[in-house]
Parts: sequence; C-alpha cells; structure tokens
Amino acid sequence: MILVLLGTQNNSFHRLLEEIEKNIKDGTIHEEVIVQAGYTKFNSYKMRIIDLISNEQLEKFQEEADLIITHGGVGSIITSIRKGKKVIAVPRIHEYGEHVNNHQIEIVKTFNEQGYIIGIEKVEDLKQALEKVKKFQPKKYEINNKLMLKTIEEFIDKIK
Repeated sequence: MILVLLGTQNNSFHRLLEEIEKNIKDGTIHEEVIVQAGYTKFNSYKMRIIDLISNEQLEKFQEEADLIITHGGVGSIITSIRKGKKVIAVPRIHEYGEHVNNHQIEIVKTFNEQGYIIGIEKVEDLKQALEKVKKFQPKKYEINNKLMLKTIEEFIDKIK
C-alpha cells in the first residue's frame, strides 16, 4: 500500500494527486493508494481519499504502508522516517498557491541530501522517483536534537 500525506495546510496540492493518478493509469503504480488529503479536493476512482485522519488511524496507515509519498512538511517526513519507511517527498510551491512561501523546497532538499528520503522538486519527476525507491535504502533516523537544531538553524539562515 502507498500512503500519500498532504498535511493539513489550508491550501490545495492538486498537482501531486494528478501526477499520482497519472502513474496509476499508466501502470507505474499497482498498489492500493490511500490519501490523507487535508484541504485538497480531488475526485478519483483509483485512490481512496480521506480528508482528515485521526492520529491513531494515520499511525496505522503509516505502519502498513510500503511507501509514503508526502508533501515537504517536517512533521509528515519525520513521522514517516521514524518508522523506517521509504519516503518520496515533494515540496508545495508558493507560485502555485500551495503554500505561503517555498520553505518546503529546502526541507525536502535537506532530508534528501542526508539520505533519509528521495526528494524531488517537480511532480513530473515522480515516475523516476518511484523507480529509484525500489532500490533505495533510507538512512536510519535517530533522534539527535543537536543535529536537528543545527539543521533547522541552517534552514532559517538560508531563508533570511
């Protein structure tokens, strides 16, 4: 099963769901796809779309998922990699009205560079990421508050 996490921002991330649907239709994705859509309204006969999921149900879905495709939210990424899951992350982009700024680009880039996830900048790169994830061995996430604080500080310095 593939779990898709779009977070709870009050903005749509329609582009990502369109790309996932395209990959289902062309046969790249064969597995069941469950989507935690938040405020993204999308109709699909190919995916099970749920607006908001309780924390208990979300945790259950994360445990069951073979792959998690998520927006670039830190919470969604960290809860997924803590469970040792393979993660593909795609940032929401300000220019498309998906977020208030482009901070998710840096978040995805940072986790990608550290080997925790496969991060892509464009939804059109999803098909390649789905191929790459088959052989991807994510770095084991270990809680390291000093490293996390350093990463957050570096991120804040970049966006100033």
